[in-house]
Amino acid sequence: MSKQLRKPRGGRQAGVLAAVLAVTAATATACSSGGTARQDDSRPLEVWIRQDAGSPAAESAEALTKAFTKESGIEAKLVAVGVTDFETKLQQRTAQKDLPDIVINDTGQLGNLVTQGLVREVDRDGVAGNADLADRAWEAARGYDGKYYGVPFNSQAFALLVRKDWREAVGAGVPRTWDELTELAVKFTEDDPDGNGKNDTAGMVIPGSTTRGYLTWWFSTMLWSGGGDFVKERGEGYAAAIDEPASVEAVEKLQAMFCDSEVAQPGASTADSSATHTFFESGKGGIYLTGPYMLPRFDGSLGKDKYEVLAPPPGAGGEAVLAEGENVYMMAGSGNEKGQQAYAEFAASPAGQRIGLGVDNGGIIVRLPVNTTVDGAAERKDPRWETFQEIYNESGRNAPALPNWSAVRQLSSEGLNGVVSTCSRDVGKAMGELADELDAELEKQGAKGE
Repeated sequence: MSKQLRKPRGGRQAGVLAAVLAVTAATATACSSGGTARQDDSRPLEVWIRQDAGSPAAESAEALTKAFTKESGIEAKLVAVGVTDFETKLQQRTAQKDLPDIVINDTGQLGNLVTQGLVREVDRDGVAGNADLADRAWEAARGYDGKYYGVPFNSQAFALLVRKDWREAVGAGVPRTWDELTELAVKFTEDDPDGNGKNDTAGMVIPGSTTRGYLTWWFSTMLWSGGGDFVKERGEGYAAAIDEPASVEAVEKLQAMFCDSEVAQPGASTADSSATHTFFESGKGGIYLTGPYMLPRFDGSLGKDKYEVLAPPPGAGGEAVLAEGENVYMMAGSGNEKGQQAYAEFAASPAGQRIGLGVDNGGIIVRLPVNTTVDGAAERKDPRWETFQEIYNESGRNAPALPNWSAVRQLSSEGLNGVVSTCSRDVGKAMGELADELDAELEKQGAKGE
């Protein structure tokens, strides 16, 4: 069961934050529209999605948008902005005081969008079909102040993709603990699992780059299941927890993967997800913690029979797996707010979710449905998707609803990268330094608890 949702915060920090958000929201609305936008229910919508133009996902989003227009009669134009420069282009449009009407973007970007005042508040109870949307998905649409700023659209959790043929070749069973998983990674590294007589395999495939906080993104599951954390609730805010004993122990195990057992792939400390995807599908990596969106690609490049989907094992902290996804954000200053809401409601509806699954259009923009009336595994006729759904339902954990989680994720990634890039670094000391940086960032965000 998901953790009970936190109530809106009170106290000094919450009051300061609320005032800041009110000012920035009013400023963004005025800048986007030159004042209060005159409403026109027939005004066309501009819809942005963080996907590359021409990609299968963009084609699926195009199908969703066309279906919305056919259903509602409201013209909508999809713009696939691109994965690498999405945030840059959004900031350019912000400076031009000309925001799109709708943005479909990561749940992890919510705090950043809210603190800049770029998104409108969402009345959860006023969203058609809201009761059918998963509570955990709604949790990822909620800001630090307890209010909602997006409508859930897509969710996902992470699982281990393990080379089943390699596991059988080295005579190992399915790993039930993180220690057993590490042992399997050592076998994959040292025991020539592909049988080619060469020392050219890596047990663990890790995106260890600091770009967009990749290392934090990957390490979250390992840290949380080990009982550690980046930050923890304290009073009416948060405080750094990366220097606490359970966290330090988890980071020491991470460092060992790079420095002692050397199970991480070559160049892991600078690898982003595009590099790790390629490494795994090339047949050189044995264990990859990633999302369900990679199944179609790896089925084609590696072969469906060569790997298996396994839930990450529990640790001292139990089962805890990073959950995330995307929200439909209704941007400030739109001249068609009713159209914005209609688009968000359609995207979260059973019809919109089924289009997003990509069964009929070849793209996947809905990995796991946020609408509980839609059975994604049954729609896809692939039980592996049910494994991901069960992980999300039973063990999924969202990143904390900070005013700006992205900044904390980036700082954490840089701190972690320091100890895996320099094996002589003392982990305890380094995490103490990182904790000071995180506390300073929390203070800056008005989210530091006492």
